[in-house]
Amino acid sequence: MLIVFFRAIILYALVIFSIRLMGKRQIGELQPSELVITILLSNIATLPIEDTTIPMATGIIPMLTLVSLDVIMSTLTLRSRKLRQMVSGSPKVIISNGVIDQKQMKKLRYSVDDLMESLHDYNIFDINEVQYAIVETTGKISVMQKNDYSPLSPSDIELYSKSKNPPQILIDDGVIMHGAVEFLGLDMKFIHEILSKNNVEASGVFLMSCDEDKNYKLIKKEDLN
Repeated sequence: MLIVFFRAIILYALVIFSIRLMGKRQIGELQPSELVITILLSNIATLPIEDTTIPMATGIIPMLTLVSLDVIMSTLTLRSRKLRQMVSGSPKVIISNGVIDQKQMKKLRYSVDDLMESLHDYNIFDINEVQYAIVETTGKISVMQKNDYSPLSPSDIELYSKSKNPPQILIDDGVIMHGAVEFLGLDMKFIHEILSKNNVEASGVFLMSCDEDKNYKLIKKEDLN
């Protein structure tokens, strides 16, 4: 039993390392080759855990080989557009100028129900509102609405303002996020001034966020005892 426990820990760490090495993506954003490798990794990792007679190397070597192949393939596809299209395919336009390309949908085996379900993600319930839609290589649909139905933007009414990055979390459950402090171009003196003003230590802060204009929000920890 102890052997199974340690094997599980080692393989768990190896799978986490492998997935991180492959890059940060959601399951729905994986390319076909990445999805295949992810499935194979999970299957290979279970073998040495379920059967202790199987050497650990039998699981570790194939896993590292698959991850290495994925990294090599990713590097090659970045350099070659043709290879990238062979491995991942290319986006397909299924609606153009408001007209559905039924032939393309048939090639993709994309039903009307699939199309409408994807449009619902954009809060679109009337196909007449769509100007352009494209199926990405991940299978996700990207949609552009017609001008008459698209949300009004500040530029439409000639209202211009400076674009800003969103507020950053400077203190997370008592821990100062130095990367965020540096990102905003702040220093620790500013942080300590805010803490002193609110009569609290960093360890007593549940959440503190701040934007580029130094507008901050501070939430103290509650006594849950």
